[in-house]
Amino acid sequence: MAFKERLNAIIRPIQMIWLSIQLHYNAFKEAFRNDGLSSLTNLQRIRDDATSKLFITHSHGFIAYENTTVVPSLVHSARGKILELGPGPGNQIHRFDPSQVDFIYAIDPNPCYKDEIGVRVKKLELQDKYKLLACGVEDSDILLNEGITEGSMDTVLSIQVLCAVGDVKSVMKAVWKLLKPGGCFIFWEHERNKDAGTAIAQGKYQTSYS
Repeated sequence: MAFKERLNAIIRPIQMIWLSIQLHYNAFKEAFRNDGLSSLTNLQRIRDDATSKLFITHSHGFIAYENTTVVPSLVHSARGKILELGPGPGNQIHRFDPSQVDFIYAIDPNPCYKDEIGVRVKKLELQDKYKLLACGVEDSDILLNEGITEGSMDTVLSIQVLCAVGDVKSVMKAVWKLLKPGGCFIFWEHERNKDAGTAIAQGKYQTSYS
């Protein structure tokens, strides 16, 4: 890897961290202006608002990068009744093959992606085949109300999500139960960079985020 490319790979995450700080600060100011001191009782809402704006802002960059990987073909291979973990702003929506999809349930604990996902779903005319649920895979009551039960999913999709999950084993146990016999779990995750300097930076950023 050329020095300039290596340097850019290290600097870009710093730029995202700085933007994240700014967005969290702005979200806090807005919440405090609207709700006063009571906003301090719902810090998760502030975090959700800032996080969603961060990933919506960088959505095109993530999509462009994933286009250089196997991600498009992985998502295109999803079939039947699909559960997508952590769709974020909906970066994968355009990659599904509508002719092979019965229905897509997208679950994300952050409800602030709703409007952005709604725009993308409408643009692709997938309103009748896509539903966002503001929950996690462990929220069984919400899933049950949607008919997402043990052995009901043909495909579970997870693109760059498990890296942000605290208890991966627990999530995978839930995923395994939801899949039909012979169902497919499709996932893609980050990998350690082969360049030593960039790999060290990755480790530092991971420690910072944890």
